[in-house]
Amino acid sequence: MTSLFIDRRGVELELDGEAIVFRESGERIGTVPMAPLTRVFLRGDVRLSAALLGKLGEAGVGVVVLSGRQGKPSLLLARPHNDAARRVEQIKRSLDEGFSLQIARDLIERKLTSQIEWFEDLRGENPHGRYELTRAMKLLEEHRARIPEHQSAGALRGLEGSAAARYFDGLKSVVPESLKFSARNRRPPRDPFNAVLSLSYTLIHAELAIALYGSGFDPYVGFYHRLDFGRESLASDLLEPLRPLADHFALRLFRKETLTKDDFSHNESGCLLGKAGRARYYAAYEEASESLRTGVNEEIERLTERLGTVTDARRSDERTEAA
Repeated sequence: MTSLFIDRRGVELELDGEAIVFRESGERIGTVPMAPLTRVFLRGDVRLSAALLGKLGEAGVGVVVLSGRQGKPSLLLARPHNDAARRVEQIKRSLDEGFSLQIARDLIERKLTSQIEWFEDLRGENPHGRYELTRAMKLLEEHRARIPEHQSAGALRGLEGSAAARYFDGLKSVVPESLKFSARNRRPPRDPFNAVLSLSYTLIHAELAIALYGSGFDPYVGFYHRLDFGRESLASDLLEPLRPLADHFALRLFRKETLTKDDFSHNESGCLLGKAGRARYYAAYEEASESLRTGVNEEIERLTERLGTVTDARRSDERTEAA
């Protein structure tokens, strides 16, 4: 399965049987079969027909529209999962503070564990950053050990924020100096590495929201990230343990010089990746998509099991009471 990235001005997309036709100035310039597609990402002045949108929805293909210079995403979701009971159970359990805290602790524990394991690998590959990575690992391990002490999502977010600062202190020791990366920043990102982190998080978040919807969950109802107008809180939840995958991907892009600082520009909107750089980025993202989507699917399966276990236990209790 694959994604289709379209970042070209003046392109029109049409439906032709089971394929997508590309036209420019009325001339047919290409065709892509729909069968292998899982996602379509659109950026720029791209036009497509309602018939094509409907066909994509029927096929379970989500559409992500990246608008503006920062590429803010809007999601056009495919048909939802038919089991409404799953969404009802999700909403019920989201109101259970104890259950929500268990989910939140697990998410952050697995996120910190992935960060520590990655830094262990980086220590062997980067002698010049060994001291900073070792120090960061020790601090991350201390934060991980304190997770059970925190009795609310708010307190856990404070610990996570502190751990993130320690994590990026370690990571900056292995990011190329030419990128001038000193810490995590966003809205807008102020350097090339942060710009790529933001774009990668945005795409994976969109993947999660679409996959959650298709799996029968409400992307807006989370357990760690609570209700917030306009935010897919459950997608934000499941993104947490996947962030190290995105970070690894971003570092690899610069180390292999798939992207360099010359692919970026700076203005009042922050640090922006140019069109040529975006083309290489999307190609690299698609190459890495198997591991990224495996992570997405595993997180959704894990959540399904947690909710399914609760549902099965509750039904068993109800049958016992009835007997």
